[in-house]
Amino acid sequence: MSRSESSTEHWGQADLYQQILAQLSALAKPLDKLTVEDLAPMDHFHARGYPATVELADRLPIGTGQWLLDIGCGVGGPARYLAQRFGCSVSGIDITESFVETANRLTALVGLETQVRVELGDGQRLPYADEQFDGAYSQHVTMNVADRAAFFTEACRVLKPGGFFALTEHGLGAAGAPFYPVPWSMDGSGSYLIPIDETKALLEESGFEAIQIEETGARYLSGYRTAVAKAEAGTLPSFGVHLLMGESAVEQMRNAGRNIEEGRTCPIQLICRKRR
Repeated sequence: MSRSESSTEHWGQADLYQQILAQLSALAKPLDKLTVEDLAPMDHFHARGYPATVELADRLPIGTGQWLLDIGCGVGGPARYLAQRFGCSVSGIDITESFVETANRLTALVGLETQVRVELGDGQRLPYADEQFDGAYSQHVTMNVADRAAFFTEACRVLKPGGFFALTEHGLGAAGAPFYPVPWSMDGSGSYLIPIDETKALLEESGFEAIQIEETGARYLSGYRTAVAKAEAGTLPSFGVHLLMGESAVEQMRNAGRNIEEGRTCPIQLICRKRR
């Protein structure tokens, strides 16, 4: 979400929904009985996938009946998971048209279309009125956001006073430029990493407070290493987020791990709230 034009081209895939259906068919998953859990290995399109979503959700103050915003929702896995788990409603927005179409069709397959709706749009210019949402989150999206200040200001604007905002991202480390390709950029184009302290400062300037930051590099490094090892051994499951990453998926994951190990990137999980 909120990605540059070059990044949109990087993520977009033709017939993505049909590719997913083909994989589900190969796994003998009946579409009329499809569950959120069936889709989970593939539809949490961010670093560490489904486990990272659950980990973040465990820390969020989400209540039944609340209305959340997923900024850069991809194909909608986290939105569907949160809607089902907490009995809330989730609006998702993403800049990649194929993701938006696929997200809504998958949501219909699992019967959550009354709780989850995804639309095309840009996180730097959210199409929502002020103070609508009880909470918002963005998972591994901001690495592709050129105007981080606008992104945070917009997130703050659409939240109710006291509403939470959660963010996961790869921050820029101190050891030099990252190696590419990585999951968010093939060659550095459309990649806009900033240091963690700059992220915190921009959030404060945008109207957020009580900012809690956890460095998650060790967990992400372990996840990347495990995925690369499985790929090299030929044991990587056929149905996973690598389906959305293209032919260079293994190289992307290998570089992502190396960047963390060498201090070129620093993954974080961050939770804050809008000032009352």
